Amino acid sequence: MNYLTGVPKTLVAVIAALVALALTAASCGNSAGGETAGNASSGNGGEGGIGLTAASVFSPTTMPPETAASETSAASPWVSGSVTISGSSTVEPVSVRVAELFKEVAPDVVVTVDGPGTGDGFKLFCAGETDISGASRQIRDKEKADCAEAGIDWIELRVAIDGIAVMANESNSAVECLNFQDLYAIVGPESVGFDNWSQAGDLAAQLGSSTSFPDMPLSISAPGTESGTYDSFIEIVLEDIGDSRAEAEMISEDEAATTRPDYRSAGDDNVIISGIQDSLGSFGWVGFAYAVNAEGVKLLEVDGGDGCTAATPATIASGEYPVSRSLYIYVNAGKAQQNPAVRAYVDFYMSDSGLLKAVDEVGYVQLTSYAIAETGANWTGMVVGS
Repeated sequence: MNYLTGVPKTLVAVIAALVALALTAASCGNSAGGETAGNASSGNGGEGGIGLTAASVFSPTTMPPETAASETSAASPWVSGSVTISGSSTVEPVSVRVAELFKEVAPDVVVTVDGPGTGDGFKLFCAGETDISGASRQIRDKEKADCAEAGIDWIELRVAIDGIAVMANESNSAVECLNFQDLYAIVGPESVGFDNWSQAGDLAAQLGSSTSFPDMPLSISAPGTESGTYDSFIEIVLEDIGDSRAEAEMISEDEAATTRPDYRSAGDDNVIISGIQDSLGSFGWVGFAYAVNAEGVKLLEVDGGDGCTAATPATIASGEYPVSRSLYIYVNAGKAQQNPAVRAYVDFYMSDSGLLKAVDEVGYVQLTSYAIAETGANWTGMVVGS
């Protein structure tokens, strides 16, 4: 039906002109005030991104956190979709907290985080089943090869520093500090069958330790082989001693970078802590952030050659505490390009509003400004294999 029938043509022309002016004004308004939101919904089409530093910075494919927080609502989301993360149980709390903060500015993005362990996470990641993999160690050559075979390019982003807490039951007053020789004697490959602390003491003495061990039943709860915390503990604490023992033909070369297999292993740090809480003579290790506020356990000092040092945020950050390591996320570069939700989540992860806040709240140690800038450069430059 023509609702303008009978209306003078001059009036029609005036109406048309007014409508055109109104549309032009609206277009100009959107250009000035809605550019960020438009970019957020445009996927990966932007170029000339802003450089990422320790400050809160976002690439052209996402909107700055200030804009997102003030303009985004459940009724008008600026990005939607899903992000799947798996891997290290140590990195898991950081990614979960980032996801919670991200939800406030991107309510229509569903982020799923799981923490079966670094090794298991890389298996899923290199099979293309996840977008991001958390890791408490760097990716290994075999895992790199698996990703390459599957055509998966990855970006390595260092996110925090964590110490590995060496623990005993809080009621065990006989043990306060252990050196690397002691730790090897308790959990190394030559300790199979040891069920009393004093047995470990005999082996530690052979290795040159003068630590006095109690006559007390020994039970061990610690990460299993799927865990990056397990790998890091071996690399930092046990491997050098194991190599020396292999050279002396006390163990095989294959045993040099292993632990004794006869202990209660778990991929969940909370299960490990529970095991230590249950027994007076218990021993184990988990990430510092999990242990520092746990009830029923005590953190032992560790002597890496420079004297007994307690694990604290300050000693972990400075490197004085000898059992420390970096934490990472690995991003599937292809999915980051194809999925705006992945790109937006990692953008937020790398910002002050995401990474710095989450790391602080979870209790890990912040990266230095230099390390943050280096990680930011890897991300904004989409540096594959970095």
